[in-house]
Order: sequence, then C-alpha cells, then structure tokens
Amino acid sequence: MPVSTANPPRIAVLADSDTRWKWGALTATRIAPSMEAGAGSGAQVAPVLDGFLLRGRATPTPRQLAEVGVHADSLSEVTALEFLRAMTRTPYDVLVLALVGGGVQAILHGLKRIWEGRTERPVVVTGYVGVVYEKLADGLLLRHGADLVLANSRQDAERFRAVYEGVGADASSVTEVALPFLGGSPYTGEHDPYTVVFAAQPSVPENRRDRTYLLDRLVRHARLHPEREVLLKLRSKPGEHTTHIEELPYQKLAQKLDPPPNFRLVYGNMGEVLDRTDLMVTVSSTAALESLHRRVPTVVLTDLGVREALGNHHFVGSGCLASWDQLDAGHRPAPDEEWVARQGVAADGSYATAFDAARERIGKALGGPGRLPPLAPYYTPATAPGYLPGILARHHLGPDGSPLPGAPAADREPGPVRQIVRRAARGAYRHGVQRVAPVIRRMGEL
Repeated sequence: MPVSTANPPRIAVLADSDTRWKWGALTATRIAPSMEAGAGSGAQVAPVLDGFLLRGRATPTPRQLAEVGVHADSLSEVTALEFLRAMTRTPYDVLVLALVGGGVQAILHGLKRIWEGRTERPVVVTGYVGVVYEKLADGLLLRHGADLVLANSRQDAERFRAVYEGVGADASSVTEVALPFLGGSPYTGEHDPYTVVFAAQPSVPENRRDRTYLLDRLVRHARLHPEREVLLKLRSKPGEHTTHIEELPYQKLAQKLDPPPNFRLVYGNMGEVLDRTDLMVTVSSTAALESLHRRVPTVVLTDLGVREALGNHHFVGSGCLASWDQLDAGHRPAPDEEWVARQGVAADGSYATAFDAARERIGKALGGPGRLPPLAPYYTPATAPGYLPGILARHHLGPDGSPLPGAPAADREPGPVRQIVRRAARGAYRHGVQRVAPVIRRMGEL
C-alpha cells in the first residue's frame, strides 16, 4: 500500500555526464516510493526531483540536458564537497548516485562521515547507465556500500551477486530492474522511406581508421540503396562532452565525404529517432537494447571483429551479430528471445513491473520502524589502503571521508568572484581536454 502523506517524496540525483543524468533522473522517477496525497484520496503525489551535476570535463551542456527531456525541480552544478554540504541541509528520501565508480565510492565515504550519529538518512541508490562489459569487479566494488545497487537485467543481477559474494562482501544490495529509458511504441512494419540508423558511440571504436571505415560503409550503404533513408545518429555536437571522450567526431570525418542525398546526420532523443527506424545498426551501443525492446530489427556489427575492446562481445548469442556486407545484401536479423529476456529487454510487455522490487525495498526502508544502518562500503582504509585514498583524494576527501586540508570551498559557498574565476578555468580545462590534448596525442603518433 502507498504511504499516506501530505509531503511528496524528495529525491536527489547526482550525475557526472549527460548519459548518467539521463539514467539517474529517469531511474529516480521510476523508483520513487508511491505516496498518496491524503488518506483514502487515491491521488498520487509526484516526487520532488533535485538535480546536481558534478563539475568536471563531462558536465552536460544545456542542449544535452534538453535532449534528455527529464524535468527537474532544481538543477545545479557542484563539486563533491558542495554536494556533501547540500546533503546536510536538505532532508531527502532517496539519493541516486549516477556517477563513474570512483565518484560513487568517494561520495559514499563522504556521506558516511556527514551522516554519523543521524537517526534518519536517505536511501542511497546507484547502478550502471547501460551494458556492463568491462571492469566488472572494479566498478562493482567501487559501488558497494549503497543501499541498492541496481542491475539492469537478470544476467547482471547474477553477475553482480557473484562478484560481491566472491570477495566476502554483502550482496543484499543488488536489486534487479531494467534500463529506465526503454519504452515507446513497438515496431509495426516498414516506413516510407525505409530508414536505416547507425548509432554512433564517442569512444567505440577509438582510432581514425576504424571510424572512417564505419562511416564509409554507412555512406556506401546509402549509395547502394537510394530508396532508403540512411541516418548517422550522433550523441553530441563538436565541443560537447559525453560520458566518454570523443577525439574524432564523425561530423569532422564526414566533412571530407561527398555523401548521397539520402544520407543525413541527426541528433535528438533516441526514442524519437527509433519511432521512424526500420533497421538499427551499431557496434555496441545501449541503443541496441532500446531498439530490441521495441522489436526494431537490430544489428551489432562484426566488421571490426567481435572483441571485448569494442563491447560487441556482450551480444554473443543475441542473434544480432552481422556485417555490412550482409546488410548491403538485405539481411534482416532475428534476435534470440531467451537472450533478449535475460538482458532486461522486456519486449513481452513485462517492463511495467520491472521497478516494482526496487520501489518496494525503498518504501520499506523509509517506512520501517528502525533507522537505516550506517553506509558500509567494501573498500576502507583497512581493506584497500593503497587504493582508496587516491580515489577519495581526487574529490578532495581524506581516507575518513572528511575534506582534505586546503580543499576548495570546503566550508563555505563560493562568492561571485570565485564563481566567475571557476567558470573561466572550467572553460579553459574543457578546451584543453577536448581540443588541445587530442592534437598532441595525434602528433605523438606521427
């Protein structure tokens, strides 16, 4: 039964990139505890969602935030210390950490310190934005300590528990859900014109040769099938950063081509692009799972090999692996239904209940008679003395989760002058990371 209350549940989401903001904000809306406006009224109270963007190289731009399409009641850009200070001022029911593993670990230790002695605290939730195909143990142990570690599929839930149990860590936090951005109308048949979409990824593949090859094959497919519309779906515009660094944007590579009129570059929400897609093609993007959820024909390319470095090894057994030669000849993939079901892709209609278990756990934690126990990450100064201090120091935290001496703005809000200087420094840093560093690396390869 939903809790009867006049106050809406309050949720904070801390994210460090556009895709993690999308995952975190959508997850927050799906796991929000169900609450009634008043006893017997039946009307549900919408949660209050406060967004916090962790300042760094991948902090999303206003355009990227608008593309996600998730409304937040407030949104601010913060450092880790500023976020921890905010958590001492506002009482939240749920806190979603949508960060890279090291960021999650640092915030968990910071929260553990600031919540010492408190009788009440929020339920802390974390997880992954998509397919987990690398650094499984490393990423999972850095996320250990949250009340709920969300697994996007049955397969991931089994893998997560096995890792935690294998090192003697508590695995009870692992909770099976699904990717929060699945949805949309199921595919019902070919459009006019028939539309092929290639979902680009910022860092897969990484080198110029392979990215040029994929672009050439996409353009060649457009020339071979002038009756089709061929779209290159891009994640970001030049100068913007995503979760992964993109040193060779397809936009720049495409400037050297003379593509046919049925080839176009597109941006925007993936769900809207899928509304007109007849064939989704990618190397290993999570867009493949979005597409499979809607039963859109989906291909994971084998042209560059099936390799862990590309992430397409995750799709072994899916029935979706194919090459451009096969696609040029008219191949249409047939996904393996058992594989799809294990990936949290609920094409059978069960998606509506995918978050029930997480929501129920949060509701019980908030409505239970006792206080939540202190946060207990697996990594401590005793279990990882040579690893943990460096992770915390990146966010100006000491081994006990307290601010390091000399940490910026550790005990006060930044003034107007500090804010102006900070914005200028941040712009210079992003320019260096996005524009200067790639050039230096390429020069070093000559």
